[in-house]
Amino acid sequence: MSFKAGPEMDKDLWAETSKARNEFHKTILAPSQHNIWRTIMKSPITKLATAAVVIIACLIGLSLWRTTGSGIALADVLARIEQVKAFRCQLSEKMTGEDSSETRSTILISQEYGWKTNYEELDPNGGESTFEEWYRLPDKKTLITILHKQKKYKRTEWDDRWWELWQKGDPRTLLKKIVACKHESLGRSTIDGIEVEGFQTTDPNWLSRIDNRKAKVEVDVKMWADVKTRLPVRYDVTTAYFDQIGDKIIENDHWLMHDFQWDVPVDAAEFEPVIPDDYTGTVIKYPAHITEETAIEGLKLCVELFGNYADPERFRNFFTALLSELEKSETPAAMRLKEEIKGLTEDEIGNKLVDFLMPIRGLARFYIEIQWWDNKDPAYYGETVTPKDADKVLMRWKVSDNEYRVIYGDLHAETVTPEKLAELEADLPK
Repeated sequence: MSFKAGPEMDKDLWAETSKARNEFHKTILAPSQHNIWRTIMKSPITKLATAAVVIIACLIGLSLWRTTGSGIALADVLARIEQVKAFRCQLSEKMTGEDSSETRSTILISQEYGWKTNYEELDPNGGESTFEEWYRLPDKKTLITILHKQKKYKRTEWDDRWWELWQKGDPRTLLKKIVACKHESLGRSTIDGIEVEGFQTTDPNWLSRIDNRKAKVEVDVKMWADVKTRLPVRYDVTTAYFDQIGDKIIENDHWLMHDFQWDVPVDAAEFEPVIPDDYTGTVIKYPAHITEETAIEGLKLCVELFGNYADPERFRNFFTALLSELEKSETPAAMRLKEEIKGLTEDEIGNKLVDFLMPIRGLARFYIEIQWWDNKDPAYYGETVTPKDADKVLMRWKVSDNEYRVIYGDLHAETVTPEKLAELEADLPK
């Protein structure tokens, strides 16, 4: 049988999204899986979260460098920004490396109503661009993505914790992170006829999470504020990630935010998605709580469908790698599922699998939480550990300075000391 999964299905999971590249980067499972990161970063959820953090960093970051004697008191910039009810700006990004892309967006942000983004991804071959609309609705804890080329939409409803974590652009949080960075004044200059004062940091700690899969990262962050209004005029970020040896750049990203319009009038109707009648959609609801039990349920489903745990790539790229494996799998569970979706349309298959595969989504979410948000030093060995390896470490993470939690190949779990974990990991299959 044939599974046809449109690109919109591939992009619906992470937000988040997300490598540790400036608060807009997210890191994922296996340290060697750079391609997994690229999947995540192509998610509209991730891009929206990325844009969100960049914008807020732009708005607030200027306040985090203290007065340098040139005249601007950046605490006043913060106070001025907090008075703004709504603003609009342009955001462009160019990514080069294993995968290259160029995008541009118009973003409207209201303290009262939420976020609206008109997003365009340019065709590198000069063909037709891809246009999307994203609506981030805080009162409903919902993200709605409208994909006009595919005539589809996605509605993702987030649990409380993940929605709170999306709010990491809080001024107090960013103040603590950026104030610690080494920085310098760029002095006065003129941008678009406006007298501005610039500031720069090249401190990698400006990134809220460093991607430990890379040998090193270099950043160059510049911000300029209007000398008269004390409001941002431009924000420029370049991030370079190097390979494990540290002598080759494997990814280079450049962000530019500009054309800010402050205190623009907005209406609630601007933040209400208008979905044409002929568009079809998918609704994704995550469990209220993501726990160790959630992860184990996801691992069990992997075994039922595929007979093993295998590459963590399947945790993310659901509607390409995972469906491809499902097509080839002959386990009883896989055969039953394939029989159930025979004759269904592409959209019907997608909606059914959204629910059926939720345990695997929960597994991936659990791993991201313990690595990305909680910094619990997790590791996953599903590439080599099988369900028959009852006493081998399948997944582990840090509970405290003296304890690690371990899920074994047969999916039983226990807490061990760092010394015991070292013995277990030394005995892993090569």
